[in-house]
Amino acid sequence: MFTDEYYMRMALQEAEAALEQDEVPIGCVVVSNNRVIARAHNLTETLNDVTAHAEMQAITSAANFLGGKYLKDCTLYVTMEPCVMCSGALSWSQISRVVIGARDEQRGFINKHLSLHPKTEVVTGIMENECSAIVKDFFKSKR
Repeated sequence: MFTDEYYMRMALQEAEAALEQDEVPIGCVVVSNNRVIARAHNLTETLNDVTAHAEMQAITSAANFLGGKYLKDCTLYVTMEPCVMCSGALSWSQISRVVIGARDEQRGFINKHLSLHPKTEVVTGIMENECSAIVKDFFKSKR
């Protein structure tokens, strides 16, 4: 059956793709009716664009797939808690659900006391250890 862990594994595959490109390894997928309609990972270095976060890429791709700007009845699975910029975009997209692997205590939107669209459900801690480890290992290798 399609569980949160099932889709988070796909998001982790995207994070691994980012890692192979020497990008911060964060990945996500957008699901609608048990179907993956968008996959993305960070591309900030590749595109030389500070806004090219995985979530931003996935929102654009999913909206293009659906033919509209709203992601109602969609779930975003993301390996790391979205930043303030991405949470703002997710809020404007009116996405129904956001499933987060690992929290980002420093840059994530939750500790900034921000929220998504009032109807958006937020779930945290899905495959948290795996999602956290890939980012921590990446930054350890950079030091």
